This record gives sequence, C-alpha cells and structure tokens, in this order.
Amino acid sequence: MTAKALALAHARLLAEGSLQFAFAQPPKMSTFQPPDWLKAIGRWVGAAAQFLAPYTVWIFWIGVGLAVLAVLYLVARDTLGLPFRRRPSPRVKPADWRPETLKAKALLADADRLAGQGRFDEAAHLLLFRSIDDIDERRPRLVRPALTARDIARLDQVPPPARNAFARIAAIVERSLFGGEALDASAFADCRAAYEAFAFGEAWR
Repeated sequence: MTAKALALAHARLLAEGSLQFAFAQPPKMSTFQPPDWLKAIGRWVGAAAQFLAPYTVWIFWIGVGLAVLAVLYLVARDTLGLPFRRRPSPRVKPADWRPETLKAKALLADADRLAGQGRFDEAAHLLLFRSIDDIDERRPRLVRPALTARDIARLDQVPPPARNAFARIAAIVERSLFGGEALDASAFADCRAAYEAFAFGEAWR
C-alpha cells in the first residue's frame, strides 16, 4: 500500500462516526481529609506508642503474669475450696423477722377457737405450723423440707429469742405427736404464750 492510499484509508477511518478517538479526562477522586481532632488523636497515639516501645516486652510479661494469677485464683476458688473473703451480706434487722401483727392476731383467734372446742392438739399444731411459715417468709429457703422442728429451733439465722420461743412451741407439740400425750388447756396456754413471745416479743428489737 502506497503512502497516499494509506493516508486516504486513515482519513476514512477518522470520518467513521461509530468509532471514538477522543477520550475525556477521568474525574479526579477526592481524597479523605480527617478532621483536626482526629489528627490530634492520631499524633497522641503515635507519641504514646513511641514512648512505650522500649517497654513492650515488660508490658507483655506483666500481662501474662496477671493472666496466670487470675487462672490460679479461679482454680483455687472452685476446686481447692480455699477461703476467700467475700463482701458480707447485709444483716437482717430483728424487726424484719417479726410476723405481721394482723396475721398473728388472726392466727391466735383461730387457735383460740379450736381450743374453745377442746381441740387443744390441733390448736397447738396450728401455732407451730404458722411459726414455721413466719420464719420461711422472713428468710426464704432457710427452712428445708428435711428439717425437723428441733432442727429449725437450732438455726443460727433465727434470732435467739425467737428460737427459744419456737423451741417451746415445738416441745409442746412433740409431746402430743410423739409422746402420745393429749394436750390440755394448760399446755395450750403455754404454747399460746410462746407464740406471743415469738410474734410480739420485745426481744425482736
């Protein structure tokens, strides 16, 4: 192909409208510029890292040591049963143990009604069962089903005056249940007085 023929072919190619030979410049991408406060934080972090760089080995081994101590603590607490000091639980004020006055008076009225019918055993049993309920309401999960009345009377979590009054009630009921002794008006009066000390006694304060 001669130079003239080549020039004519090139001219025809340029005149072809379906082909694009001129391309626009692509738009420039805007770069992210962090705010000044973020730059300041970055400079502070970089300065802190540069300052701590000579001590990184020490920091690493201190962290390892603390992790080992934490693991040993958990193992000793859970498997060896070593005593560790715990935060003391808040004490329950004696007044918090006192049964509600209206309930206690209603109970005594029911017991007196049974006693008035000569049913002294049932009246004493009612006072015993209600006093157990009173303790259970003031300290949930303290009274377990396997505990006997004597066991409950020895619970240290119950204030001593209440324990003594409860023990009197339990002893009278035991005479009826296990001793085969039918309670009389005198025995019921003693049981009633013990419950009054349990429910209303000044020793609760």
